[in-house]
Order: sequence, then structure tokens, then C-alpha cells
Amino acid sequence: MLEAPHRRPARFITFEGGEGVGKSTQVRRLLNNLSHYDIEAVRTREPGGTPKAEAIRAFILQGRSEPWGVGAEAVLFAAARHDHVTQLIAPNLAQGTWVISDRFADSTRAYQGLTGGVDDKLIDALETLALDGHTPDLTIILDMDPDVAFRRVEMRSIEDGLQATGDRFENEEIEFHRRLRQNFLDIARANPDRCVVITADQSEEELEAAIWSVITSRFPELNGRPLP
Repeated sequence: MLEAPHRRPARFITFEGGEGVGKSTQVRRLLNNLSHYDIEAVRTREPGGTPKAEAIRAFILQGRSEPWGVGAEAVLFAAARHDHVTQLIAPNLAQGTWVISDRFADSTRAYQGLTGGVDDKLIDALETLALDGHTPDLTIILDMDPDVAFRRVEMRSIEDGLQATGDRFENEEIEFHRRLRQNFLDIARANPDRCVVITADQSEEELEAAIWSVITSRFPELNGRPLP
């Protein structure tokens, strides 16, 4: 009897951090770099990633859920995440495709839990339900002083000729974002085997190289592979 061909394990990588730290850009760069080594990967985001989850994303980021309170928002995020996991993340991992997500469960814990004050027991229960056992293999937390991050966002909007209009969370006071930054750092300290903090206050190319160094040191199939 012929043995089934060995399949490289699919990896689930998430990017976390405050607003404007460059997560989306680095997710795109990582997917491009993985493609040079014939690693099939899919890019996704939270909230969102599936049609139902994207509808919930629009509802929340437009501020329509704000009157309901942070507890209700945590439940909405969990509902979006459960659909995201069952319809996109789990099927791709099962077929050997890497999944790279711009935000995941740590964002709910940082925003609605630690910053918003939602009880840990509720956050834990919602996370257990939504993740269905699909914990990231690696979480990269991009860390930057929020004052610097928002100046960057404003400068890019000016360069692109756009008016800087933030969403539900971008429009929070700066103190909110300072607490948020500390919360992500606390999450990293509590989960050292999964989380790696990388300083995001550097050029896109330097940050890309730092992320690639972490990826190649973490996963044997990329060990020693140079940045393409």
C-alpha cells in the first residue's frame, strides 16, 4: 500500500496592534514573500473575511453598535469570528493553505476586554466558542507610540489628497489608544510562546525584514530562507 504523500503543515499567522501601525501593508508583503517559496497562503482580516462577517464589520465600524455598549460589541465580534473561522480559516488550513489574518481574537481581548472593561469570563467564553480550537501558530504584534502612528496616518492622507476620517475606533481619544497599546503588550507577555512584539516605528522595508526573520526562525520549512 502506498503511503499518503507528506503534506507540510499549514500555518495560521495573525497580525495585531493599534491603529495605523502598518498591519495591512505587512500582511500583503508577507503573502508576496511566501509566494516566492511556493507557499500557498490566503490573506484575510477581522472583523470580516466572509460576507456575513463583513456585514457585521460595517455595522460596528460605522458606530451603529456603540449605543449597545462594549459587551454587545464583543458578542458581535465573536459572531463574525465564528463565521470567519468555520467558513474561511478552518477550510483553508485543512487543505494546506496558510492563513494570514489582519487582526484576530487578541483584538477583541484588547479593545473590548482590557480597554473596554468587558469581564474576562465573557471574553474567554466568546473566544472558546468563536475559535473552535483554531489558535494562531504565531501572532506578530506591531508596536508603536499611538501619537506617532496617528501622525503617520495624517501624513499619508495628506499625501494621497484624502480627508482623514476615522472609523468607530480610530476616532477614540488618544488616551484610549495608549491604553490599547499597553494591553497588546500585556497580551504578548502573557503568551510568550505565541506572540512576538516587533517595533513598528521603522521603514516598511525594515519592518518587513524583521517580520521575515521571525517567520523563518519559527517555521522549519522556511529556516534559512532569505527575504526574496
